[in-house]
Amino acid sequence: MDIYNIFDTEWIPVGAWVDTALQWVVSEFRFVFQAIKVPFDIVLRALQQTLIGAPDLLVYAIIVGIAWQAGGRKLALLCAAALLGIGLMGAWEPAMTTLSIVLTCVIFCSAVGIPLGIAAAKSERFWTVLRPILDLMQTIPSFVYLVPIVMLFSIGNVSGVIVTCIYALAPVVRLTNLGIRQVRSDMVEASNAFGASKRQTLVKVELPLAMPTIMAGVNQTVMLALSMSVVSSMISVTGLGQMVLRGIGRLDMGLATVGGLGIVFLAIVIDRISQSFGTSARDRGHMKWYETGPVGLVLGLIGRK
Repeated sequence: MDIYNIFDTEWIPVGAWVDTALQWVVSEFRFVFQAIKVPFDIVLRALQQTLIGAPDLLVYAIIVGIAWQAGGRKLALLCAAALLGIGLMGAWEPAMTTLSIVLTCVIFCSAVGIPLGIAAAKSERFWTVLRPILDLMQTIPSFVYLVPIVMLFSIGNVSGVIVTCIYALAPVVRLTNLGIRQVRSDMVEASNAFGASKRQTLVKVELPLAMPTIMAGVNQTVMLALSMSVVSSMISVTGLGQMVLRGIGRLDMGLATVGGLGIVFLAIVIDRISQSFGTSARDRGHMKWYETGPVGLVLGLIGRK
């Protein structure tokens, strides 16, 4: 041993310990991880079959209609142009696959992250424990997640959804916690003074007031899920990310450009729509959601008759 270069020797074999622990977990609890895949597989398969199996123009019209309902005619025109660009480039089916993966990720991240954020806002002790875990999740490079996920869940779209959920979970937890904490204390006290229970206060006061911040967290989760699409394609996840990866592997600039532009256009559509869902009633002119957009137009026509 060279006393002047003592760190040339591995004193603590952390890598060997992790490999041994991971192999033991895989051999003893593989059935647990296969069971975890089931709900992800069900939701992903349903969304993918719907988006790819339905006529392209019908899916196109529905997405544009949702954009119009959420953000108005300007947003609908923007989304229509972005989706048209995806379709004309010949990337519609991979884009729908990527969209189904992102939507599945958002569903599960919201279902897990929002309750965690609420619990963290209500308990300082729980937040103290949870915060370093979220810091670790956001600090670890995205490529590092791939190895344990492949060993535990194998490869494929479902594994891509799981690794994307882990990577994109932190923002929705953090911003839900922030949104609940930022609710004015006098609003909560007024609710309690009128006899509301803790659950009623949460549902009718805190969550509505925190909704713009929560939706900002969901929006960040969407963006992280899209950014992960190229990385997750390394474990055989199909979609636009795989087009980019194939283009890089073959030095096919055209294929990589189509995949990259498809991700950009899809990101514009999902980002603008998800941001619009966080718009408060005040910004909508104190109108109900069904009083605007195509739904409001249809209801207005029915009312006239």
